[in-house]
Amino acid sequence: MSDTTIEVDGLYKRFGHTLALDGVSFTVAAGTVTGFVGPNGAGKSTTMRIILGLDSADRGTALVGGRPYAGLTHPMRQVGSLLDAAALQPSRSGRNHLLWIARSQRLPASRVDEVAALVGLGGAARRKAGGYSLGMRQRLGIAAAMLGDPPVLIMDEPFNGMDPEGIIWMRAFLRELAAEGRAVLVSSHLLSELPGVADHVVVIGRGRVLADGPLPDLITGGESLEDVYLRLTASAVEYRSSAEPETGR
Repeated sequence: MSDTTIEVDGLYKRFGHTLALDGVSFTVAAGTVTGFVGPNGAGKSTTMRIILGLDSADRGTALVGGRPYAGLTHPMRQVGSLLDAAALQPSRSGRNHLLWIARSQRLPASRVDEVAALVGLGGAARRKAGGYSLGMRQRLGIAAAMLGDPPVLIMDEPFNGMDPEGIIWMRAFLRELAAEGRAVLVSSHLLSELPGVADHVVVIGRGRVLADGPLPDLITGGESLEDVYLRLTASAVEYRSSAEPETGR
């Protein structure tokens, strides 16, 4: 079994009377970017949190490199994650934020400047993170995810807040991670960005996997990814304005 995989098998999770995950299963293979898409409340964040050991499943397993997150000896050396770009101390500089994380994980301080340069923060790394734009906070979060040089990456909405230059950089960065043999799981509402990035797509709705396959296999017949998404999730949208069409119903 490869050390560079995410394996989700039969995840069930209930919050009170709400069934958040209803048998979710998929695999993120080494050397691929897997897009993870679905409506708000579909279960994407819950799935990611279970993979990262932040929530527990009622049933099922979520493995990174064949092991549950809690069983990883050096978690940040195995899996890096970006879940909330706002999770930082605003009075601390970007560099000191990274240095604090590195020290907590017994990672070398030299790695801090390497990852700051890797994500293009440059001199901004020495400014207080509280003054960062959302795009800069995303870059700082990605730098933190890369501190342990992990073979597995999990990113929730990494394009959020990026300007056009940042989006172009992010596309190339994700593709480079996969080219290096890493397994990359990317949740995004910007479906237009995924065809240029993702090899594989998992569509989830109301806690169930609605589609799971290579991107080219999902968009046959002249459909765009947006078309496929709307058709698959038409009955899985919890909130819809009166002006939005009920596609496929």
